[in-house]
This record gives sequence, structure tokens and C-alpha cells, in this order.
Amino acid sequence: MQLTHRATGAPVTATYWMDHAWLGTHVEPGVTLDVADGRIAGIRTGVGTPPPGATALRGLTLPGLANTHSHAFHRALRATVQVGSGTFWTWRELMYRTASRLTPDTYFDLARATYAEMALAGITAVGEFHYLHHAPGGTPYANPNAMGEALIAAAAEAGIRITLLDTAYLAAGFGEQPNRHQLRFSDTTAEAWAERASLLKGDDHTLIGAAVHSVRAVPAGQLATVAQWAEERNAPLHVHLSEQTAENDACHAAHGRTPTRLLADHGVLGPRTTGIHNTHLTEADIELLGSSATGTCMCPTTERDLADGIGPAAALQKAGSPLSLGSDSHAVIDLFEEARAMELNERLRTHIRGHWTAAALLRAASADGHAALGRPDAGVLEPGAPADLTTVALDSVRTAGPMPRLAAETAVFAASAADVRHTVVAGRHIVRDGRHTRIEDVPRALAEAVAALHH
Repeated sequence: MQLTHRATGAPVTATYWMDHAWLGTHVEPGVTLDVADGRIAGIRTGVGTPPPGATALRGLTLPGLANTHSHAFHRALRATVQVGSGTFWTWRELMYRTASRLTPDTYFDLARATYAEMALAGITAVGEFHYLHHAPGGTPYANPNAMGEALIAAAAEAGIRITLLDTAYLAAGFGEQPNRHQLRFSDTTAEAWAERASLLKGDDHTLIGAAVHSVRAVPAGQLATVAQWAEERNAPLHVHLSEQTAENDACHAAHGRTPTRLLADHGVLGPRTTGIHNTHLTEADIELLGSSATGTCMCPTTERDLADGIGPAAALQKAGSPLSLGSDSHAVIDLFEEARAMELNERLRTHIRGHWTAAALLRAASADGHAALGRPDAGVLEPGAPADLTTVALDSVRTAGPMPRLAAETAVFAASAADVRHTVVAGRHIVRDGRHTRIEDVPRALAEAVAALHH
């Protein structure tokens, strides 16, 4: 049966032929996709061979993946933080040391290479949780958004979309002034943060959102200022939430309630808000997040790397909290690993298999992630959606063997970022046959950017 769907009468600027495409519910063989104005203009099924002029994408083509939570400069910590032992808090000291060395120029270089690594992993949009605002000591740059604009420019050069989640980070803890490392992060007040953040500008590939670093880093009386800024702009609002039990204990001591309850009491929760981690929650917390449709971004590779614990993802989703995924500290950059880790962690915790289908995990890695980043029309292969695509090889040593109709299961439970062959953003080929089309040598760019921080 041949099906044709068309969106607009705009001129077609590119046509892709996919030998297998994930259409949300099933794998469809032989699909063409037309692009106009950077969006999907039409889809046709039952096309056995590439039409004249079409670009062939061999493997399983998925909607572009969304990395909902990133700290780009953490990429410089890879392997370094695996020496010795410790806790989240000892890891944080190493993170501060790296942050202290960054300038707008070196941050651009590192972020450009990191975002290129994301493109190679099939990621077409990133949520950058950005709190490294000022020069060492806390002095603003002549351009107060020099660091944020470096990230926006880095994403543009790497060819992926960015939602810059400009982050309010004002305190070291409840009632504590920022320490010497955190002076770079702080605007001193939420009002000053809002004034600076208001100067940021988006474009076709850039959205500007907001973030509360955590309840320990933004005094309770200033939470509403950040929430109101995001509400006035209909912008995404993200927050690290209950990643550590120590945060919960300190919040109880300061306010007599959980961090989730504190956020609810100050108007932070809601459908534009995403809690990052949401690891150590009470049943009442889960109900608050679910009933308010506040999202949950799980970052399993970071949560296990930092020994944070396993969050109640299944219970949160059942309560009404949409799930998305992020690579956070970039211990690895691999959304397939994040997706399967969420499922496999839940299996280890419950001794039961099969909490999410491959389709549900792909949705968390794509459509629900894009929605959390302010792009609710993205993450689907449908007319009108952004023409953002990811193609996974079905003939690698990891993916060869299963029947094509099981390609979604193969992608989620066997593939890795190394199996991504093509990444298309707004209809433009960013990764072709496993090579970045804009940055000739991504490994070298990463090595040089990281080395520059250690000299």
C-alpha cells in the first residue's frame, strides 16, 4: 500500500529516501521524505528504491534525538574524574577546577567540539544548562553574555539546535554566599540574573530558556522571579531536583519541606518545567510533579557515574510526568545508552523486565525531549515537523542479525552512538556516512580543546 502525505506547497529543497523509517509505532520500509523551508513537506511510503535525485539513508531513520540536559564544559572531565574514589561532592571540586580555566574563546572551542560529538551521536538539539556566566572572581565580561553567546555560536557551527537554559545560580547553599568557585556563576540576585538573561537573543536554531540551578543555589524568595521570567516568555524552565539526599536534608532543615514542595509553593512547577534527575523523591513529591505535568529528565549515565542513585522514572511517568533524557556530564554522549539504561536500571531495581517499550524509550529520546526544550512540534517524522533525522546502521557488529521489523528494539537495546551514520538538521546533512560535514576532525578538535584547559 502506498501512502502520500504532503504539508505545504513550498518548493522542495531536498528529498531523502530511507530504506527503513521509524514512524512512531512501527518500522516502515521504503519511505521518501521531502524537505521545504527546513521542515518535512511530505512523506511517501512504499518506495522500494531511491527516486532520482534523492539522498539514500540506509539503516533505520529516526526523528533527530534530543539531549535535554547538557553541561558542555563537563566534557573536559571525561576519564579525569575516574581516577580514585569519592562522592558527588568530591567530583564537584574537580568540576570547579575545570570551570575556573574557561574563557569565552576556550569555551567556544570546547562546546563546538562537544556539540559536534553530539551530532555524530544523532543528536539534533541540545538543552544547555548554562551557569558559567562571568569571569573568574565574578566580574562580568564587557559583553555580559559572552559565555552564553559562545555556546550559541558553537552549536551553530556544529550544526545542531540549542535551547540555552540560562541558569540562576546565586548561593552556595541555604543561607550561604557563593564560594570562590561559584562567583563566576552568580548574578547576585534573581533580578540581576533576569536583566542579563533578557539580553540573550534566539534565532532559527536557538531558543532561550531559563533554569533554577537548584533549591540550594537560588534562595526561596527569589524562585518566583525566575519562574515569572520564563512564564512571560513562554520559555522552558529547568531545575536540578533532589539529585542528592544531602540537598533534601538541607532543604528540610532550612524550610521544613522537600525541594519539590518548595518549588511548588513558589510557582516553579508546571508543564513548561522539567526537573533534572528527580532521584530522591517522596510519594507526595511524585504526585506533585505528575499532577502539575512537570517533566522529568533522567540522565542515567551521569547518575550512575556520580553514584547518585536510581530515580523513580516509572512511577513519575505513571503519575503524569513526561520523561526525557540527557547526557549531563558527558561521561559518554550516547542517547541510546541513556534510553536503555533507564529501562535496565529499573529492571535491576525491581527484578522485573519490560517497563518501557522500545517505542516509549525512543519517544523519551526524541519527541518528549524536544518538547522539554520548547519544540513540541519536533521529534516525529510527520509533515510540518522540523526535518531533523538520525539514521542508525543495521549492519554493524552490534546491529546485524535481527529482522528489520525489530529495528527499533535493535537501536535501543543494542546500538551505540558509533552506529549513527547520518544526522540531518533542518533538511541539511550534518553527519554523512559517519563523518561530520562541517568539522573535519572532531576527535582532534576535542583533544585540542581539552588540552588547552590543562596548560
